[in-house]
Amino acid sequence: MPDITTLILDDHAWFRRQFAALDELQARADTDPRELTRLWDPLAARLDVHAVAEERIFYPELLAHGEDPREETLDAIGDHNDIRDGIAQAQRNPVGSRGWWDGVWDARRANDEHMGEEENEGLANFRLHAAPELRESLGTRFAEFMDAHPTPGDLEGLDGPDGSDLDPGDYVEAAEARIDPPDPTAHGLGIGSLRGQSQ
Repeated sequence: MPDITTLILDDHAWFRRQFAALDELQARADTDPRELTRLWDPLAARLDVHAVAEERIFYPELLAHGEDPREETLDAIGDHNDIRDGIAQAQRNPVGSRGWWDGVWDARRANDEHMGEEENEGLANFRLHAAPELRESLGTRFAEFMDAHPTPGDLEGLDGPDGSDLDPGDYVEAAEARIDPPDPTAHGLGIGSLRGQSQ
């Protein structure tokens, strides 16, 4: 099984190809909205489910094993929100209309920014600091999650991220609390509160 960083990169390559195909359709004056729908609906669904898979599987592990991963994670969750907002804007407008294209390209711009930062920062960080066995185990979980939830509607009822916007700060704090739960006998000083302090 490929490791999780490879699977994420594979999705990124697919996203780029799908957006390039949308470029081709936008350039044609006679594009049928049904063609746009056939291309956009699977792309929008995978963008959404991919973000949730990262939020459930990748970013908590980056926070646990990466080198100073907090800012990378905050940025990533904010980018996911921007992608979702673009998708939601497209869904509120007739396919092929100006408002629809505005939403599609808002999602694309946010996704392009996210992929570049993730590839150069989060994924690189994780490859340097997480054991290959962990990356492969997470790859299995990531692939299983993506297979089990092919559309955002399949995410309803799950614990945790469900495809809706998240507060980046709340997300990171909750993930860090699961990594280093506070010690109730330490008068508010859990292991997590000592991270980064000199010994």
